[in-house]
Amino acid sequence: MDDAQIFDAIADERRALADVLDGLDDAQWATQSLCGEWDVRGVAAHLLAPTVTGIPEIVWLVLRARGDFEKSNVALTARVVRRYGHELPQMLRDNAHHRFTPPGTGPIAPLTDLLIHGQDIRRPLRIERSVDADRRRAALDFLNSPKSRRGFAPLTVPVRWVAEDVDWSSGPDDGRPTVSGPAEAVMLSLTRRAVAVDDLSGDGVDVVRAALR
Repeated sequence: MDDAQIFDAIADERRALADVLDGLDDAQWATQSLCGEWDVRGVAAHLLAPTVTGIPEIVWLVLRARGDFEKSNVALTARVVRRYGHELPQMLRDNAHHRFTPPGTGPIAPLTDLLIHGQDIRRPLRIERSVDADRRRAALDFLNSPKSRRGFAPLTVPVRWVAEDVDWSSGPDDGRPTVSGPAEAVMLSLTRRAVAVDDLSGDGVDVVRAALR
């Protein structure tokens, strides 16, 4: 996928998530997501945040958190919830084509963020969605690259990852234990969502499970 295709995919993923959010009731909005302490509303606000927040405000929040990016991210998300908590679906649609990219990563980073956080929302709500194979493959390539370590901190374990439904692997068969399964489960496990490990198989699964305890 080239950058133009990735930006189109980002817009499509934002709109698809907005469609999901449109139909939620209060209990579903408050459902615990797969991402830390955030509920569904918090994850949605996190995904909207970079499209509605200026650089000066982000810098101020980072400084206020004394350089702790995770803490500043939590604070930013809380602000977006307060400002747009009841408008999140429409705001995601309105900003679907926003071209925010983190420094040094390009558009593949926000696309990967959307794919992972989209499942952080959908899985607990038991909402299924089949994601385009090229998008899943591009996100897996990114998560397997050094660039992803800046914001995603993917799991680092001595295994060979294989996504069976998109014909992807993290490298050649060189004797390392193998972990295989659907691309979605590989992505979620790589980004430390232990719930997805149950969807994987292979002689490396116990290595991954132990690393996520």
